[in-house]
Amino acid sequence: MDSSHDQHPHDEHVSASVAALVAAAVRDVPDWPSPGIGFKDIAPLLADPTAFSAVVAELSRAARASGATAVAGIEARGFMLAAPVAERCGLPFLPVRKAGKMPPPVLHREYELEYGTAAVELRSDLVGAGDRVFVVDDVLATGGTAEAACALVTEAGASVAQVAVLMELRALGGRDKLPGLDVLALLTV
Repeated sequence: MDSSHDQHPHDEHVSASVAALVAAAVRDVPDWPSPGIGFKDIAPLLADPTAFSAVVAELSRAARASGATAVAGIEARGFMLAAPVAERCGLPFLPVRKAGKMPPPVLHREYELEYGTAAVELRSDLVGAGDRVFVVDDVLATGGTAEAACALVTEAGASVAQVAVLMELRALGGRDKLPGLDVLALLTV
């Protein structure tokens, strides 16, 4: 693997073949949705049954190893990864949704974006004390969304077993917003 795709030291146990599949299948879209943004399009990975199956298998292995009792997926692309992991592991799936998309009872957390604020919510009746939640998203960039999702898990009385992402954009420093948490990236760029 070339140095542009080095794994974070905590991610050394990720299969090199899975990292290579992710690198090959994720498409970079420059200046979308706005100028200066480099969008990571995971649609080609989702459309490749072999690559998608390998990613779900790797995330499922990590979920089991973390001792998770539930799997949370962050809206929207995190749902596509987390739901099959939960099903494969025989664990509940917990959607972490954008504010106002779920009926109560919900826990609500706002977080900062470079251009304003956003909020996510988690159903408070689906998770609680004693649960260990495997939190999944597609990309770890600045870390605000993952930080908010993890805060919701702990506010519900549960603990974060691990945060797992398909891809981490190292230069944006998202791990720094998740101190003390075990973060797994299948690919770090």
